[in-house]
Amino acid sequence: MEMKITIDGSIRLPAEIRERLGFLPHTEIEYMINGETLLLRKSHAPTKGKKLISRMKGTATAKATTDQIMELTRGE
Repeated sequence: MEMKITIDGSIRLPAEIRERLGFLPHTEIEYMINGETLLLRKSHAPTKGKKLISRMKGTATAKATTDQIMELTRGE
């Protein structure tokens, strides 16, 4: 399968390739160059959200259960 590079340097991955590899919008990818071959794969690096959750994990000071917190945040 051939694709063309646009003037701004972008390439369009066909839908069947994106679906097969699970490349959803905003998926972060990694690339590697091997000779004249370009390899793309999903990034396994933690996202900003996962880094934030990791830093916050275990820092809560309240002794409430999840059900109690949900009740407080949802109201009546």
